[in-house]
Amino acid sequence: MGRIKVAVAGIGNCASALIQGVYFYRTYKSEEFIPGLMHVNFGEYNIRDIEFVAAFDVNTRKIGKDLSEAIFAEPNCCAKFAEVPKVGVKVLPGPILDGVASHMRDHFKVYDERRVEAVNVSEVLRDSGAEMLLNYLPVGSRRATRYYAQAALNAECAFINCIPEFIASDETWAKKFEKRKVPVAGDDIKSQIGATIMHRNLVRLCFERGVLVEETYQLNLGGNTDFLNMSIEDRLNTKRISKTEA
Repeated sequence: MGRIKVAVAGIGNCASALIQGVYFYRTYKSEEFIPGLMHVNFGEYNIRDIEFVAAFDVNTRKIGKDLSEAIFAEPNCCAKFAEVPKVGVKVLPGPILDGVASHMRDHFKVYDERRVEAVNVSEVLRDSGAEMLLNYLPVGSRRATRYYAQAALNAECAFINCIPEFIASDETWAKKFEKRKVPVAGDDIKSQIGATIMHRNLVRLCFERGVLVEETYQLNLGGNTDFLNMSIEDRLNTKRISKTEA
């Protein structure tokens, strides 16, 4: 099989973990049990077939750097668990729109729009040969997510929405992708062993043990910029819906 060419919007902690993971696991064989990984192969594809070809961010500490360096730039705090070689892909300035909350601009060191011009994402996707675009923007990035979704459509590039902004589950957007015969998937993703999957399985365990759960709740507490971003109520609406339905 050929390579899977991937573009990433938002080079934060999630992107860092993903990119490191691709290099960490690429030497393993499919018949091995691999701690931390559910599947080595997906159909006829192996992890080593994933190739990163484009990256977008708004942080001046990441823009212009090779992707292998940008994933460790502040404010990222994901543990370094793999050696990532030079990828040969420079992080490009994506549009800001509502991708950065007002209280996060200093933390993200957002570029000055008077001095830096955002790239045309559709053109970059076409030129790079990207086959799918992963959306890892901060929670609450409604306009920015829709910009990237449309850019993927324009470039006939699959869109994988990893945040709780409803694209794949929105009938209008789903029909747009279906009409163009472009794959779309999402919305939102779970941590491997995070609060949502733990919460869901605790409730399931109670049910299996004959306990009726009448009411339950889950708190968003954490020590990275994702949780700082969500400290503003306006950014949380779709997150609550996504986690409740999970």
